Amino acid sequence: MELIQMKKTWKEIAQGVIEGNPISRENALAILQAKDENILELMNAAFIIRHHYYGKKVKLNMIINTKSGLCPEDCGYCSQSIVSEAPIDRYAWLTQEKIVEGAYEAKRRKAGTYCIVASGRRPTDKEVEHVIGAVKEIRENTDLKVCCCLGFLNEDQATRLAEAGVHRYNHNLNTHVENYENICSTHTYDDRVETVEKAKGAGISPCSGAIFGMGETDEQAIDIAFELNRLNADSIPCNFLVSIKGTPLEGQEALTPLKCLKILAMMRFVNPTKEIRISGGRELNLRSLQPLGLFAANSIFVGDYLTTQGQEPTADWGIIEDLGFEIEECAL
Repeated sequence: MELIQMKKTWKEIAQGVIEGNPISRENALAILQAKDENILELMNAAFIIRHHYYGKKVKLNMIINTKSGLCPEDCGYCSQSIVSEAPIDRYAWLTQEKIVEGAYEAKRRKAGTYCIVASGRRPTDKEVEHVIGAVKEIRENTDLKVCCCLGFLNEDQATRLAEAGVHRYNHNLNTHVENYENICSTHTYDDRVETVEKAKGAGISPCSGAIFGMGETDEQAIDIAFELNRLNADSIPCNFLVSIKGTPLEGQEALTPLKCLKILAMMRFVNPTKEIRISGGRELNLRSLQPLGLFAANSIFVGDYLTTQGQEPTADWGIIEDLGFEIEECAL
């Protein structure tokens, strides 16, 4: 691959972004194609933008998997899909009491955002009401920002979640529109965009990101970043594929830690004012370079993910402290 010749330094481009000059697609691509030996210069430039909007604050998020497996979709990366043979726990909805208990655990882990996630294509109205009951109790008794990720929504469901006090709705684009049929056949990329728009229409803050490492090209990764900018996603989870045994993407070659850092830096340049979150696959893909990721990102998950393990919250607290950063315990 021929490297793009830069006309400005990364620091100059970063300063321009802060001054209101969006990065070009050419320069965004140059970030992904940057030489590995230039990674510190690149991350320093990303940090200039990150620090301008977020200082040294780090947002912590915690997931609760309220319904595991039993999903009719055939997403190739997912251990919960109908085509997965991965040995995971499969269970129907947790009780409202268990969901609320998870909120208090999120507080103990110093998380400011609590993410209520359920597998499946879309929730029934009864399931939405089940979540709403828990959300109302959480809102009454904590200062947590509440995020839901329940699959596709109709307009009425989105409105009811908003009225109950849900701050944010997550629905990832996952991959590039032209790569989508290689990942999933039971729904489309446009279905995902539509759900993001419905959440926005109901007044809920949109959370949407991608899973990198699923065969997308550098150019497609750039398109994803600019599409998230167009959608005005307030929170952008950057997941890195964990090729789980028993899923169609088992054996997919992992991204290198340096490539992951370049993706995070690119996402910060393209979406300078947004919450960039290092999400699933952080521990396995970034490995010993996890701390460097926070020079571009300002948010991480603490604890376990849906069906894969994270690291102990104390380890994350230690990374943040060692960097001289600080946890933003209230996300409201």
